[in-house]
Amino acid sequence: MLAQNYISGDSAVNIARSIEAAVASGKIAGGSLLPPVRTAAEHLRVSPATVAAAYRVLGQRGVVIADGRRGTRVRHAPPLAMPVPAPLPASVRDLAAGNPDPDLLPEIPRLAHEQRLYRDDLNDPRLLELARKQFEADGIPAKHLSVVSGALDGVERVLREHLRPGDRVAVEDPCFTGVLDLLSALSLVAVPVTIDDEGPEPDSLKRALRGDVAALIVTPRAQNPTGAAITPSRQRLLRAVLAKHPELLLIEDDHAGPVAGAPYRTLAEASRERWAVVRSVSKSLGPDLRVGLIAADARTIARVEGRQTLGIRWVSHILQRTVIAIWSDRRVHALLKRAERTYTERRNALLRELRKRGIEAHGASGLNVWIPVREETPVVQALMAGGWAVQAGERYRLTTGPAIRITIAALETEDAECIAEELARILAPSRRALA
Repeated sequence: MLAQNYISGDSAVNIARSIEAAVASGKIAGGSLLPPVRTAAEHLRVSPATVAAAYRVLGQRGVVIADGRRGTRVRHAPPLAMPVPAPLPASVRDLAAGNPDPDLLPEIPRLAHEQRLYRDDLNDPRLLELARKQFEADGIPAKHLSVVSGALDGVERVLREHLRPGDRVAVEDPCFTGVLDLLSALSLVAVPVTIDDEGPEPDSLKRALRGDVAALIVTPRAQNPTGAAITPSRQRLLRAVLAKHPELLLIEDDHAGPVAGAPYRTLAEASRERWAVVRSVSKSLGPDLRVGLIAADARTIARVEGRQTLGIRWVSHILQRTVIAIWSDRRVHALLKRAERTYTERRNALLRELRKRGIEAHGASGLNVWIPVREETPVVQALMAGGWAVQAGERYRLTTGPAIRITIAALETEDAECIAEELARILAPSRRALA
């Protein structure tokens, strides 16, 4: 086995260090299967317990994933020290980072600072009440709420309180890289569920749940990277599937919130034993406002808040009051509607120009458009040479084919024709080869 050639050491620490170094240098590729514990132990002339301990260390660091009888595999994007990406040239438009348009974000108000003390409330009740009204307007049960530091923080806290290393989690395929990285860091195993423009495909979800799956993470709208948005008919079908798995932990990630460009269709129901809907303000109010809200069952909220009090204690009340002030400003509501309308126009303009040229593209909602391609790297490099920075789809995919992701947040409608024409020119040779 190739990976075995780069494993050395006579202690768990040294064995883990050798594997980590080989992965960092590219000698052991992402996705590679490590040798079975007994095989590696015989090769290194150490006890199986020593190798098992090394593999556990790597799992805790998020370098490998233990998948039961399937073995231990190096994750595709291990959290190792990587070089800082070089800044883009001034002549290149950044359509890769996934940021909202700064011109469509509200100004941060200057508030009189009120000192918050240790025995004060964990969460500002005014913020919870505003959030409750928003959740309930979207059909989300909102009896129990809590405040976290953004969408991924909320997802991580819910996973940590319910799952254990080695548990299997159903995720959309393709899926947001942050979710995949988080699962790997927690030593959880991602199980792919294929999606289309209407969200997770019911038959694929059924197949995934036939295995020993403990949780499902889904993005009901503005799915990153494809822009999928759950429709009413798909909502009914998916709820029917989930009804047969009442013990499953359901987590919904509404990272885009009111600027998503699609209504929210929740799969959560108050009768469900374990569920959580996480809503962030990052895309609508700004990434630096590290505030997210969780609506969930009572036990989940209690566990999340209990663990918070042992760590960060609370999300800054300065940030909580800032969100309250922004949400209470009628001018902001008008700005959010304008932002949603503008993002929709920009997304539809790019989709329209791509389809005019016979290029398949997906983007039912949100800030991104997903474009299947034959090969990712040559397309990304060619677009960069033409002045456009886009994201290769490799880190988003589990089993789906190659694609690129274009963030439309800062793409003016008049630019859509330019990048579509450039992409058509780049794809022309491969499309002729397929003809």
